[in-house]
Amino acid sequence: MQRRKLTLSIAVLATLGVLAAAGALFSSRAAGDPAASDPPKDAANAPRPSLAVSTTEPTRSSIHLRLPANGNIAAWQEASIGAESNGLRLTEVRVNVGDRVSAGQVLAVFAAETVQAEVAQARASLLEARANAAEAAANAERAGTLSASGALSAQQIQQYATAAQTAQARVEAAQAMLNAQQLRLAHTRVLAPDSGVVSARSATVGAVVGAGTELFRLVRKGRLEWRAEVGSADLPRIRPGEPVHVTTAAGTQVEGTVRMVGPTVDPKTRNALVYVDLPAHPDLRAGMYAQGEFQLGARQALSVPQSAVVVRDGFSAVFEIAEGERVRLRRVQTGQRVGERVEIVSGLAEGVRIVARGGAFLNDGDLVRITENSEQKPAPALAAPMQAASK
Repeated sequence: MQRRKLTLSIAVLATLGVLAAAGALFSSRAAGDPAASDPPKDAANAPRPSLAVSTTEPTRSSIHLRLPANGNIAAWQEASIGAESNGLRLTEVRVNVGDRVSAGQVLAVFAAETVQAEVAQARASLLEARANAAEAAANAERAGTLSASGALSAQQIQQYATAAQTAQARVEAAQAMLNAQQLRLAHTRVLAPDSGVVSARSATVGAVVGAGTELFRLVRKGRLEWRAEVGSADLPRIRPGEPVHVTTAAGTQVEGTVRMVGPTVDPKTRNALVYVDLPAHPDLRAGMYAQGEFQLGARQALSVPQSAVVVRDGFSAVFEIAEGERVRLRRVQTGQRVGERVEIVSGLAEGVRIVARGGAFLNDGDLVRITENSEQKPAPALAAPMQAASK
């Protein structure tokens, strides 16, 4: 019994010794490493970046200037083809709207029987006049041979000579009448005055029309033009020969050329017409509405990505990377906006690092962290649509 009590006492004492040794070891490590328990005051007070941003630099590139305009497609010249004969019946119509014709082609035919009869009558009248003129000329010649013998008086001789001249005048009148009737016969065939496309037809077989009645309308040479309405303030920028990109409402795109600038300006709209020659295209029709852009050349300009420009207090600005990776708000004046880039007119120089994205969440003086993927890419050539001048 005493042996069991002795063994239990020894075990308790050994356990207490182990616990005391462990507590002493923990206390010594804590006393020797104060940084493990208390953080440094400098790390807690250090400023933290507001945002991670990428940077870029403004680049100088070529901006192609374009002036947008609207207008209608019309025929370059439209010829009106009418009847030149009066009171004749239309017997044949050989073309229809949309047909291409050549100069001198027969478009329609009138009944020619009546005119042919009148031509025959005029030809007979001419033959009769020539016979009378021949007889009168012979009588005048015989009377002239008798003037020396005194068989005829001078008055009678003069009468024979006058009769011969009158007969010759009647021959000329009969010839003119025959020519007129032959011209009427030629007018029974309606001919195309020029090559082109028939744009309208009012001729109907069997109709009896008067002289001057329009039968067809013809787009000469098949040429079309775009008549653009341009503000008077923009007219000095446009020169004949400049290229124009024209797009119809259906999406057809063609490249035209400025032919001329209208000499007058509408006093109500302050717009003038600019005439643009269009190439032949199967999808173009006279009367179509189209939009276009005049190519006004190119100029060098400084530009930045649109994402780099922010608006503060109603003004455009960018964030410049200053010393210590802090940002500085710099007000700029912007120009043309083309694609994903904006022209900078003033307020920014080349080679300055600016925030490319995320500027909307920054304030002047903020500390930022610049990401490693910031890189400078060359800006492509830009095409800038110019704003039309106000009326």
